[in-house]
Amino acid sequence: MRRPCPRPNRAFLCAVLVWGGAALGAETLADAHPPLSDPHLDAPARTASERARIKAVVTPTADFSAPEPFEARPAGAATVAPVPGPHVFDQPSAGIDGEARMTWHLGQALFDKLWVPSPSSTRGSDGLGPLYNARSCRACHLRDGRGHTPDADGAVSMFLRISVPADPGAGMPAIADWIATRPDPVYGGQLQDFAAVGHRAEYRLDVRYDEIAVALSGGDRAYLRKPAYTAADLGYGPLTPGAMLSPRVAPQMIGLGLLEAIPAAQITARADPRDADGDGISGRAAIVWSDQYDRPMLGRFGWKGGEPTLREQAAAAFSGDIGISTWLNPQPWGDCSAAQDDCRTARHGVDADGAELPRDALEAVLHYTRNLGVPARRAPGDPEVLRGKRVFHDTGCTACHTPKHVTARLSGQPAQSFQLIWPFTDLLLHDMGDGLADNRPEGRATGREWKTPPLWGIGLTGQVSGHTQYLHDGRARSLLEAVLWHGGEARTQRDTVVSMPPADRDALIRYLESL
Repeated sequence: MRRPCPRPNRAFLCAVLVWGGAALGAETLADAHPPLSDPHLDAPARTASERARIKAVVTPTADFSAPEPFEARPAGAATVAPVPGPHVFDQPSAGIDGEARMTWHLGQALFDKLWVPSPSSTRGSDGLGPLYNARSCRACHLRDGRGHTPDADGAVSMFLRISVPADPGAGMPAIADWIATRPDPVYGGQLQDFAAVGHRAEYRLDVRYDEIAVALSGGDRAYLRKPAYTAADLGYGPLTPGAMLSPRVAPQMIGLGLLEAIPAAQITARADPRDADGDGISGRAAIVWSDQYDRPMLGRFGWKGGEPTLREQAAAAFSGDIGISTWLNPQPWGDCSAAQDDCRTARHGVDADGAELPRDALEAVLHYTRNLGVPARRAPGDPEVLRGKRVFHDTGCTACHTPKHVTARLSGQPAQSFQLIWPFTDLLLHDMGDGLADNRPEGRATGREWKTPPLWGIGLTGQVSGHTQYLHDGRARSLLEAVLWHGGEARTQRDTVVSMPPADRDALIRYLESL
């Protein structure tokens, strides 16, 4: 579990930089942060002429009569062909070849690898758990697509995060009770529903749904399912009083290296925490502490932007989801707490690096996830798609789902270097209202805020994943349902979709399906 303020002597500095705080004047610090650097990017500073060119190319279009230049290639030169079948996401970026492609396939094999508990005769594969959510990365990110809610057979690729209010006496100032949290003292930072032989799983995920009818213009009607989550069959006693639970479905994996390559300054420039422009949208940067670079950085990955880089995201997932240690998360017991002594004292698999996953293996997995190709658009010039694009822009969806970015000029990463990309995200935190609130803060994000997810490839969800479940917990069974769950800052856009002519609403969905 990531500790945003890893050392006591940095607790106050981190609290100010990452969270802001009422104790020092929330009006001043709620949107305050230092200039954010990109130590993970080997890139020169942009010149004035480059900045001007980029501003011109990412400016929203006013012409919807035809596709924009390069719109059909959402990942720039790294775009791949949209092949038939369910493996359309499981392709290497078009910009890599030779040795880089061989490394990609090695990372793919490690991503697919099934881990086993220690001790085992297969020393290269032992170290699982003892408590875990999955035995492989692929178990949750099936075919590199979205996870799903529990099915009829009980299979699931989601889990519950858990935290409790921070103890003011633990060395971190209680700047705001609703934002300062810590892992549960027994169950850690997330609940594991599987366990090795001789150990007890932490819980069983139980989900119940209530149906909500929504009247739409033209006499149409939609039905939303409102979930209620329960941590059932707890294996280590009751949850701590005040424990906060939040569901997480595994997100799709494509284009992550390109999102990592967008300069932080380009993202934070769009932040508007005080809604100075009066458009009702007030995005904030997720700022987290990087253990690798020992500084605050922009949070880019995770549903609330909890991780700054793909390397730290991968290491956190190996530790929390599978119980596999790396040099970044060296504890071999993963997310087991100090109260789970049997888990911590169990046999663990450790290699020459002092971790269960060697450095070179982690780097291969990183290379794989960084270079998963984004498929080309389908029929961007279709008249119905173009009509839907106009509706998307006129409705104001681009205020958060920013269509275009330009990545940094990178050394040694040709597939991500200086590409015009179309991910449809601003990578900022937004208040999405009571309907989507998990009421669990994470880092700088409140219990009502979520990071804008990218939309590229969203129309291929059914082809890849065999379902059409969207949002952070898979509650939406269609793209229209996902739109109708929008609230908070996006309430105006949601209400516009409800009241617009049915033909415009259909065109909007057709456009989203083309992405």
